[in-house]
Amino acid sequence: MTSKLLPQPEGQAVLYCQDAFKTTDGKTTHGLVRFCLRYNVRAVIDSSAAGSDAGEALGGAKRGIPIVSSLHEAEEFLRPGEPRFFVVGLAVLGGRLGAQHRPPVIEALKHGFNIVCGLHDYLCDDPEFVSLAAQHSVRLIDVRKPRPKGELHAFSGKIEEVTSLKVAALGTDSAIGKRTTAWKLVQAFHAIGKSSELVGTGQTAWMQGARYSLCLDTLINDYLAGELEHWTWLAWKEQKPDTIVIEGQGSLLNPAYPGGYEILAACRPDLVIMQHAPRRKHYEDFPKYPVHPLKKQIAAMELISGKPVVAITLNHQDIAVHEMDTVKKEVEKECGLPCFDPFNEKDMQTLATLLLERHVAK
Repeated sequence: MTSKLLPQPEGQAVLYCQDAFKTTDGKTTHGLVRFCLRYNVRAVIDSSAAGSDAGEALGGAKRGIPIVSSLHEAEEFLRPGEPRFFVVGLAVLGGRLGAQHRPPVIEALKHGFNIVCGLHDYLCDDPEFVSLAAQHSVRLIDVRKPRPKGELHAFSGKIEEVTSLKVAALGTDSAIGKRTTAWKLVQAFHAIGKSSELVGTGQTAWMQGARYSLCLDTLINDYLAGELEHWTWLAWKEQKPDTIVIEGQGSLLNPAYPGGYEILAACRPDLVIMQHAPRRKHYEDFPKYPVHPLKKQIAAMELISGKPVVAITLNHQDIAVHEMDTVKKEVEKECGLPCFDPFNEKDMQTLATLLLERHVAK
């Protein structure tokens, strides 16, 4: 996909992911390595994974983004004269900036980096960070900091005006690849000649360059439905795309991150796809809580939304490349729905075509 969403990158970025690149806590970094319009990603910092190309380390193609051990090493890959951003690419449980991560942020400030952070600890509320940013004439960008209440929207019903096909990319757990699959589906629509917009619902989608986005987990509940409605409606109002793909958060039955209901209620999707990790046995970070069966999750989704779950997209966790076709058939047999591999372009174009056909047939 071209830089259709943003006219050009804002600058070059180093992604900070210390001790997390090989875990789901590094999913923000993973997303930015795979796809990013907002920044030119130059390097990833994680000494525990140093020496690899970040794209290859994620099981994909080489991206020319080295994983290094320090900011000093990362700076060797930067270009002079281009704005510099130090992105905290962590998505840890609770969303807090741990004490061990403060020194790297301080070092980056002293080296003239703008700091981008999507955690719940706001850099611009920290006197030390604010002072250093002022001294070095750089910005602190807190992606998750809510806008003033006067700029937020209550639900109004204007979602009913939207004529684009609306697809919700939901899932059976958190940290399962919903955002990545949503982007892949947007790209697939573009590939078959249909315009498409992503409505991002978390900090990483904004960092990647989604121009219609919000951070769902920072909103006061009274404005949650209205903001989802507004950004979906605005994407339609300004762009009139053929399709709108809405990124899911959490999962309906997740004990720690119940999510999806608000998207079904406020965005009124026409169709739903469900991201699933067949080999994942318990909810992420909570080994005492088994993942509910896929058929039960589909039934719950359809009961709440009144709309069909039309396809399953598969997370690759613990699935070897040569096993994917077999796993797809197993899941199709289990739930009676077609399954697709988000990292297979042909698969995703087939899914995009299927969604359009289902919408027309309604």
